[in-house]
Amino acid sequence: MSNAALELRQISKSFVQGGSHLDVLRDCSITIQPGELTALVGPSGCGKSTLLHIAGLLEQPGSGEVWVGGVNAARANDAERTRLRRQFIGYVYQMHHLLPEFSARENVVLPQMIAGVARTTATRRADELLGLVGLTERLHHRPAELSGGEQQRVAIARALANKPRLLIADEPTGNLDPHTADGVFAMLLTLAREAGLAALIATHNLDLAQSLDRTLRLADGHVV
Repeated sequence: MSNAALELRQISKSFVQGGSHLDVLRDCSITIQPGELTALVGPSGCGKSTLLHIAGLLEQPGSGEVWVGGVNAARANDAERTRLRRQFIGYVYQMHHLLPEFSARENVVLPQMIAGVARTTATRRADELLGLVGLTERLHHRPAELSGGEQQRVAIARALANKPRLLIADEPTGNLDPHTADGVFAMLLTLAREAGLAALIATHNLDLAQSLDRTLRLADGHVV
């Protein structure tokens, strides 16, 4: 049993590429306590996204254990892993991955309804979150009608919709211009701190990383 928001224990992951065996992660261990905001840095291709996918229960490790919300996800079946993701984890991708046919409000309502929340309650929560990220006037706009920064702010609101305990973000401002990136990142951290979330955020921007509580570096498959 782990009281940490997230605990990775000796995680390893390898792939076969072009007939070669590629070790991406080697015995990686990370512990993130409730309310702790942690940056993950490292060069492109070092395995940050793979590590985040494993932490977010989107991908299985080759070996090791992933503890989320006090549960050993390595022992969980697919249905249990889906429940853990829905109940404990909010995920922000580098590309917003919004559903293009739905409005900003609907993109934040849908994950709540999938989790069993009534539409009226989900709509109220969506409007509150979109207001917090400054998009009250854009509730009914579809992603194609929003700027890149606005799309990513909707993605942040969506990640927080089900009141997760752990936020995982993979280069959440990587596709934005520097000015917009700074604003979106600051907004993400403010919302995470106000909600008391634990967070693991991958970023190339060392200045942004320094605004978090702790920085981990991934190099040669190891977390240092």
